[in-house]
Amino acid sequence: MANVRRLDPTASPLDYFGSELRRCREAAGLSQKELGDCIYCTGSLVGQIETAHKVPTREFAERADAAFMTDGCFSRLVGLVLRSQLPTWFQPFVELETRASYISTYQCQLVYGLFQTQAYARAVLGVEQADKLDEMVAARMDRQLVLQRDRPPALWAVLDEAVLYREIGGREVMREQLARLLGFFGRPWTHIQVLPFAAGQHAAMMGSYTLLRFDSNPDIHYAESYDQGHMTANPEVIRERSVGYARLQAEALSERESAALIARVMEERYGEQPGSDARAVA
Repeated sequence: MANVRRLDPTASPLDYFGSELRRCREAAGLSQKELGDCIYCTGSLVGQIETAHKVPTREFAERADAAFMTDGCFSRLVGLVLRSQLPTWFQPFVELETRASYISTYQCQLVYGLFQTQAYARAVLGVEQADKLDEMVAARMDRQLVLQRDRPPALWAVLDEAVLYREIGGREVMREQLARLLGFFGRPWTHIQVLPFAAGQHAAMMGSYTLLRFDSNPDIHYAESYDQGHMTANPEVIRERSVGYARLQAEALSERESAALIARVMEERYGEQPGSDARAVA
């Protein structure tokens, strides 16, 4: 007789998802293989998710809902599962990010997480999270769903010009990432500016930070150190950083100029180039 691992549904969102999947499958009288055939995956994958050895994707959850006619139960639960894969210190920020009505961010090294392509995110997260890279990438992609809502937050991002030149994941990954950024121009609730090298010293020399604003809650300032994030609603900090952000916006290129610069870097630095076999020159 097979030794079936018993889960504690209260242990984590992942354990709860697995136990609910098993409960629904057994109630339907299906084997793992039969369920896998129904939702276009292997029975082995079903078993790994049921025993909390593998994190489900949103697509898997949606197919499970369709198979069991559970009215979106698994689709709603998978968001909690994916969020639970994030570092514990980062989860409170993501929760607030999903509820913010206005997000303004300055990024000095990397493309903001809500704008990242899957390949770019994989390259970034792979530096420190190689042991659970698939889960972390899935969580980041799921986080971006906030921009697909009927009423998404207003999002204003100022990216340092260095972000465009820091080659993350290789030239093809960067070309795809910059093309993704260009795709946001023209959207009514999303705005991107580039802070050029020519700006010299500026109001965010201390590094990247994000301001979250809410309809009925205090504003939040968020910044990261090496091993944790720091959030505060201190009015003096919010006032200082809000003024600093307005100065960054004033010193940055206009949105039209920013789009032109991104397009130029995408073609000149990451486009198809003759003699690509030659040694790269800095």
